[in-house]
Amino acid sequence: MNIGKLKKILDLMDERGIAEIEVRSVFRTVRISRAAAGANVSFISAGPVDPALAPAGKAAAPLPAGEAAAAAAAEAEAAEEDLIVIKSPMVGTFYRAPAPDVDSFVEEGDKVSRGQVLCIIEAMKIMNEIESEHAGTVAQIHVENAAPVEYGQPIFSLKPA
Repeated sequence: MNIGKLKKILDLMDERGIAEIEVRSVFRTVRISRAAAGANVSFISAGPVDPALAPAGKAAAPLPAGEAAAAAAAEAEAAEEDLIVIKSPMVGTFYRAPAPDVDSFVEEGDKVSRGQVLCIIEAMKIMNEIESEHAGTVAQIHVENAAPVEYGQPIFSLKPA
């Protein structure tokens, strides 16, 4: 991505009051986020996002009280049953299917393979396909279709294959 495109993105962020944006292409992902006061701007450019490689000190966005309790309950339940919890990699709107009149990507009880699309999260009018990083069986879908999701919120639980 060249400097001209980055400047246009920053201008758009200032104009619309956007705090964070992620732009994906085939070869790279660029995430731009700024503090509430607008003083700090950080650029992260990477391939697939790995939470272990996230910058130190960067905390996940806080969930509202009800959602935080539901997220904690989902993680506790998954830990008891040795389930893999798949969390939302971004803030957006969760969709179970690619279109309203089409079947869902997965249902509870479906077997999934690594790299299979599980859902779509719409962020800033961009449809982001969320792929499974693990093979297994869908034990639970934690989010209703067309519901908002937060970064780090549990969206699926898988029984490992």
